[in-house]
Amino acid sequence: MAALMLAVIMQVLDTTIANVALPDMRADLGASTDTINWVLTSYIVAAAIITPMSGWLSNQFGRREIFMISVVGFVVFSMLCGAAWSLNTMVAFRLVQGVFGAAIVPLAQNFMLDINPRERHGQAMAMFGAGIMLGPIIGPTLGGYLTESLNWRWVFYINVPLGMIAIAGAWSFLPEMPKRKIKFDFFGFAALAVGIGALQLMLDRGSDVDWFSSVEIWIELALSVSGFWIFVVWILGAERPFLDPRMFLDRNLSMGLLFIFVVGIVLLASLALLPPMLSSIYGYPTLTIGLVMSPRGVGAMIMMLLIGRLMKFVDLRILVVVGLSLTAYSLHMMSTFSPLMGAKWFVISGIVQGFGLGSVFVPISTLTFATLEPKFRGDGTALFSLVRNIGSSIGISIVTALLTHMIAVNHSELASGMNPQNLQGLASGSSSLAHYGETAVYEVLNSLTTQQAAMIAYLDDFKFMMWITIAAIPLVVFLRKPDYSSSAPQKGGAAVTAE
Repeated sequence: MAALMLAVIMQVLDTTIANVALPDMRADLGASTDTINWVLTSYIVAAAIITPMSGWLSNQFGRREIFMISVVGFVVFSMLCGAAWSLNTMVAFRLVQGVFGAAIVPLAQNFMLDINPRERHGQAMAMFGAGIMLGPIIGPTLGGYLTESLNWRWVFYINVPLGMIAIAGAWSFLPEMPKRKIKFDFFGFAALAVGIGALQLMLDRGSDVDWFSSVEIWIELALSVSGFWIFVVWILGAERPFLDPRMFLDRNLSMGLLFIFVVGIVLLASLALLPPMLSSIYGYPTLTIGLVMSPRGVGAMIMMLLIGRLMKFVDLRILVVVGLSLTAYSLHMMSTFSPLMGAKWFVISGIVQGFGLGSVFVPISTLTFATLEPKFRGDGTALFSLVRNIGSSIGISIVTALLTHMIAVNHSELASGMNPQNLQGLASGSSSLAHYGETAVYEVLNSLTTQQAAMIAYLDDFKFMMWITIAAIPLVVFLRKPDYSSSAPQKGGAAVTAE
């Protein structure tokens, strides 16, 4: 379990830890502001495309073997990323790092479900969820500390000690799993890869090229829709499709994917909004931002460990409702932030949100696979990770686009209420401003207006995420309550026993 958790934390950490180091990378590698973003995009796109393959790879070549290869490859290419000497080599190394890292999270989740009896799945998913939540939350803080204290290359070198311990533990303790030779559906995979890859590119590039005013975004949208459409038609008619559509007849799996999509939106979208808001409006330095946001992770881990115990006595669906309600309340608190308040309310709302997300993630992770046949578990865990990541990408893109749009709208509305005569009177009535003339008045007021417009836009984004969370609560009624009694084995449980 410790080896699996180290590997999960290492992989999830890499999705956010490099963000704060981009300015230093750009200077060292001679890249432009636009091209340096490919360091992030290449990793995300590669991981998204390869993630659905993890189930087939583990069946074909062995789950333990693929997990070991993934962790070793991830560590090796982390070292190469740290040693990159140009932007092209960095993007290439990050691309391959994403390929190796794609299978780590779904295979680790699959292992945790298999090496624990069904009545302990709650505790296992609590540990797994702690790693999933911890990575994105501490990533920016750790990345900022390493960049300031050492240099940006240590953002990647930090994976080496974590990876070596995970490799040693996995080699020593992970059990061998039986292989199931299945013919690979190249056409189905290609259609899904085109759909996912184009979608991720569109979401990542949209804000840089002004979304649908760009021909590039329309092309990527067309490719994404076409890829997903062809994939759905193909798996419904193919004899041995890449993903068996019968798995989606399991109601808990289908609803679990929907819920983890919402969790992905709320978790990373709020994490993407808070650092720039704390920096631009409140003037917090990087390390202070990390300290202010860290209680969110502490709250999530505490609640996950507590929920792991409560799941034996409380209906999991009730825990999901409680978690979503706490998350919605935390977002309501965030929608009332003021530019003049202190750090206390960031900490309090972060703890409440941590409690909420921790209360949702563990029950959803358990319910999603509670009634799923073991033969579908490999593909199910891969889809679970994929949908969470896609939810995060879509959430970040939506709140970023809304933020940009609302800043412009709010600035226009605030500025429209200013009277030119009043501005001239302000310039003549203020000795400090009069010394610099009317230009200084306009610049100061424009700066304040922009700050106020941005603050209102951030609050609107938090309120938007609150309503998304509230809208997900009624869907809990569609989840089935699992039976964890030892006398009621899961359908297909004989296969697990035989394995």
